[in-house]
Amino acid sequence: MQIEGQMAVVTGGGSGLGAASARHLAARGAQVAIFDFDMARAEAVAAEIGGCAFRVDVGDAGAVGAAMAEAAQMGALRVVVNCAGIATAARVVGRDGLPSTEVFERVVRVNLIGSFNVMAHAAAVMKGLDPLDGGERGVIVNTSSAAWQDGQVGQAAYAASKGGIAAMCLPVARDLARDGIRCIAIAPGLFRTPMMEALPEETTRAITANIPFPARLGDPAEFALMVGQIIENPYLNGTTIRLDGATRLPAR
Repeated sequence: MQIEGQMAVVTGGGSGLGAASARHLAARGAQVAIFDFDMARAEAVAAEIGGCAFRVDVGDAGAVGAAMAEAAQMGALRVVVNCAGIATAARVVGRDGLPSTEVFERVVRVNLIGSFNVMAHAAAVMKGLDPLDGGERGVIVNTSSAAWQDGQVGQAAYAASKGGIAAMCLPVARDLARDGIRCIAIAPGLFRTPMMEALPEETTRAITANIPFPARLGDPAEFALMVGQIIENPYLNGTTIRLDGATRLPAR
């Protein structure tokens, strides 16, 4: 699918990997709608790229459906990039001796259920579109994480949520195949996002020491480049692609 002229929704597009993806798609000629819980950030990126912004809690299926319907009025929605997510860390049992069930539920709701909400509502719209050459109607790119395979201490909730995103990729692709809608996930490693930039310099150095090559944090623009490559390659479907410089996360 060519990117130019397409309508795209990017969740979590107000910062980090989502903002980079929104900028990349807009630069390639797509019309971009940004869904983000932080409306100020969403509006700032939207103004920069000539797009539009919606305040959306992706864990709220009703809110997702309403925003998706409104965004779909702006053009034929053929691209969705799911980057919205949180990375709250907690051990299974905290120092207070209590289970971290509340954290687990919130992370899964935002990351996994949120991705499903966006994907399902987008697919419902895409199914009604006329197919492009080759029969394609749309493409959905979800964001997993290297943590789904290499989860660290305190990442039980995060790894479970990102593992769910990776695991549902193939059955979703099979489910939507007859409608010409592809589903692919990217599992990024350690990227230079606001969360990583907030860490002390010595912590960042220790983290990058575990990355074989390139021995640095990933650039969000490299994630966005992968998003574009997935959109343009019609034979990519039903899989999760690690984008991590060959790193494997240590236990801590």
